[in-house]
Amino acid sequence: MDSHVFGPVPSRRLGRSLGVDLVPFKTCTYDCIYCQLGGTTCKTTERREWVPLDEVLEDLKAALDSRPDVITLSGSGEPTLHCGLGDLIGGIKSLTDVPVAVLTNGSLLWDPAVRSGLREADLVVPSLDAGDERLFRIVNRPHEDIAFDRMVEGLIAFRQEFSGRYWLEVLLLGGITAVPAEVERIAEIARRIGPDCVHLNTAIRPPADAAARPAPKADLERLAAAFDPGATVIADYPDTPAEGEFAARRGDVLNLLSRRPCTVEDIAGGLGLHRNEVVKYVQELVDQRLLSASTSDGRVYYAATGQGPDRDGP
Repeated sequence: MDSHVFGPVPSRRLGRSLGVDLVPFKTCTYDCIYCQLGGTTCKTTERREWVPLDEVLEDLKAALDSRPDVITLSGSGEPTLHCGLGDLIGGIKSLTDVPVAVLTNGSLLWDPAVRSGLREADLVVPSLDAGDERLFRIVNRPHEDIAFDRMVEGLIAFRQEFSGRYWLEVLLLGGITAVPAEVERIAEIARRIGPDCVHLNTAIRPPADAAARPAPKADLERLAAAFDPGATVIADYPDTPAEGEFAARRGDVLNLLSRRPCTVEDIAGGLGLHRNEVVKYVQELVDQRLLSASTSDGRVYYAATGQGPDRDGP
């Protein structure tokens, strides 16, 4: 049986992040065009016990000796679809004093039960990727039961009830939302929400839909000024220090890809890693120009380039 826990993986914002998967792969309320995990295979708003909480807590208890800085509920789908979210957070806090973060698309925060379940988290990071219904449908491709205005009202309601840290993540796409008029609409909604901070991201990794193009860093830095206070650009992932088990895992990924091109799923199966860990290490190696990506039959393959991070690319 696969573990529901993965990592720790290095996170720029969170440090050593121990991830927790609460729903099956690509079970989500959205089918975002920019998702690096591919298209949603189960688009739903049904909240239920997708995985047994006792199994999750057992897996987590076994992984706590890895010394994480944070336990992050995120994984391969939308964590708020799990109806036992509040019980899980309570269970985690009975095991450890490591802070609990929840990365969510924010689509179900209009539901009082979801807001109640999240209340004991230390940090919640919801998303807002569009400023109106039209672009919400284009970028996030939500379940038909989720209306834009309802989603926004949920983001606002949760801010009013939640006493922990609340970070809002905005992912902007080149030629779609990374333009001043659209960002102004998003920034106005962000002011209504009142998060502790706003983080700007873009589609750095190969997306589910080729229409999702990354916004240049200079554009993001310019657009950050539309937010009050100014947003922080998090899309320029710096190299993670190559030390400890992180360097060893990256080395294993690079060694495998030096022999043959592989997809994320191939790497995960070959090395016994969770696909979310693989995505993290692959992107770091791509950033260092040690890997290249190509697409064949709709699948993204990675291969070693034989080029170090200090040499110029082609």
